[in-house]
Amino acid sequence: MIASAISRRPALLALGALSLIWSYNWIVMKQALAWAGPITFSAWRYGLGTLVLFALLVLRRRPLRPPPLWPTLWIGLAQTTGFQLLVQAALLAGGAGRTALLAYTMPFWVVLMNWLAFGQWPTRRLWLGLGIAALGLLLVLEPWHGAGTGAISSALALGGGACWAVGVVLSKRLFERTQVGALSLTAWQMLLGTLAIIACALLVPERAVAWTPGFIAALAYNVLLASGLGWAMWSFIVAQLPANVAGLSALAIPVLGIGFAWLALGERPSVYESIGISLIVAALALVNLRRTRQS
Repeated sequence: MIASAISRRPALLALGALSLIWSYNWIVMKQALAWAGPITFSAWRYGLGTLVLFALLVLRRRPLRPPPLWPTLWIGLAQTTGFQLLVQAALLAGGAGRTALLAYTMPFWVVLMNWLAFGQWPTRRLWLGLGIAALGLLLVLEPWHGAGTGAISSALALGGGACWAVGVVLSKRLFERTQVGALSLTAWQMLLGTLAIIACALLVPERAVAWTPGFIAALAYNVLLASGLGWAMWSFIVAQLPANVAGLSALAIPVLGIGFAWLALGERPSVYESIGISLIVAALALVNLRRTRQS
């Protein structure tokens, strides 16, 4: 028992470090938009990030053979193109902490999509989680204040979470049908999704990039830490830890993102938002508790 805990310590430390990297990246992405448009920044970030992922495949001596084209294309369009463009637009219009939280409603969208598309009826625990999450969303969105910039940003972030969920559902089905590795699928779907982002960047006019030290640092953080080191650590974590423990990042990242946004950007949640955030985190915990019992 003690030996098992000691052997897992590096993976647990990696999980903690990765949660910090990915949660603080919401602040970095928000700050980067001061120097570049959201589509342009996404093109640079994912273009260079894709190169890093393929370099990791080469360094790990993993096969470069592409997965099945059409499933991978749809995953890329949902998980990279749709998710990234929507959350970047949400960050442009709204706060980093709220965007992180709403994007991480992805697990609830997965439950609904599996039910509607594949007939996987949610358990009572999942229905309870969905109900708590819906109440939390109501308090976070505060619709009694009327529609405005905040409502638009929230809708974009929720749309990003839904796109991410589509990518997760399609990825799971592809893993069930083929022997493709997680890192290989990530690299190839990101390549295809990035090509779509680059096409959007060429077609949609945005202001020129201000190549300031701040923007270069934000880009380096995204490419080297959030993309390169981040995905390498995630592969190590998934290989070393049970799925339910690795899934704790889905709880930690939005909570840490809200905390970092408060400290770095002064985004202090209102009373209603704080209650709503607590409810959504509790609902996420219910979903992860289900994974624990299944593993």
